[in-house]
Amino acid sequence: MQHIQDTLEQLGRKAPQVSAKQALVGLDGFVDRILTPISVRSGRDFVPMAAMAELGQRVIEAAGNSCNIELHPRMEKLGGNGPIMANALLNCGMKVRYIGALGKGEIHPLFKEFAARTKAVSLCAPGLTNALEFADGKVQLGEMESLGEICYEGIISAMGEGMFLDELSRCDLVAMTNWTMVPRMSELLEALLERALPMLPPKDGGRLFFFDLADPRKRSLGELRAALELMGRFRSHGRVTLGLNLSEARQVAAALDLGEVCDGEEALRAAASAIRRRLEMHCVALHPRDCAACATRDGSHFTKGPLCAQPLVSTGAGDHFNAGFATGQLLGLSPDACLTLAVAFSGQYVRTGQGPSLAQTDQFLRNWRQTA
Repeated sequence: MQHIQDTLEQLGRKAPQVSAKQALVGLDGFVDRILTPISVRSGRDFVPMAAMAELGQRVIEAAGNSCNIELHPRMEKLGGNGPIMANALLNCGMKVRYIGALGKGEIHPLFKEFAARTKAVSLCAPGLTNALEFADGKVQLGEMESLGEICYEGIISAMGEGMFLDELSRCDLVAMTNWTMVPRMSELLEALLERALPMLPPKDGGRLFFFDLADPRKRSLGELRAALELMGRFRSHGRVTLGLNLSEARQVAAALDLGEVCDGEEALRAAASAIRRRLEMHCVALHPRDCAACATRDGSHFTKGPLCAQPLVSTGAGDHFNAGFATGQLLGLSPDACLTLAVAFSGQYVRTGQGPSLAQTDQFLRNWRQTA
């Protein structure tokens, strides 16, 4: 497929530049427990629930009484939109500094290696996510009371204003993730706009700001609309990109009164374009499970993805998409190549549970080209 070949050629020319790029990523942090809900057990053997609807039906049938659902533990790993995205950027060779919820007093054991690699600044204890994974999606049950401690003043207290501004000034990418679960994120973004960014000198090549909401269903449409408009204001200080999965895109479109977002190439192109225009952002990228679309000032773009029918892990797939897309943007790849790189990052992750290097991504693209 031509878009894969074009991406390979662009990546081959520009991949060495990634080691010169620097990112500041935040602000959440979770311990992720990946669990499989069990449908039927026979002795030591069991059959997993294949679809989310089976879990829903089990709960509906038990309404007014009770039910017992067994969860089979598959793995425990570091999680959160920010740490997973940051890890993916590290794996492709970028310099990364992390600020977020990695431990209070001392770093949580699951985050120690990550914290060392990113010279992390921890603001509070991580949350806990129990991720129930199915073939058609996942249900994430979270405990996140500690994330209420994340705020601009906390960053300044932990780092000092001078060090924080210096860190911001040197970054090519600033990625702020998980607005939904960080209660004071909007307040923090406002402080960045009013107190920090105006103090920074111009950056050669400009700065890229990348935002990820996480599922905002529990937040009011008014809160969501205000946060989106706040993110759009970062355009005064660099290029702004918003990454959304299909559910998030539908919620954003509803908050902005843009109508229903449907699946399919033309509908996704139109939705990305409408959201971008409304928020006056540089780019909006949408990533359903089997494809991706984005819109810039120059038009809309679309690619099919390397869909994995039976992923090893799906929690974190969107964060790897975001990392791949932002990496492509920093390297100056075309929008089509950014999309292809993003779905390749995500595709490798769901198959292996590991974030890929750029060399591994190159090989993955070559294999995909042969089978496409």
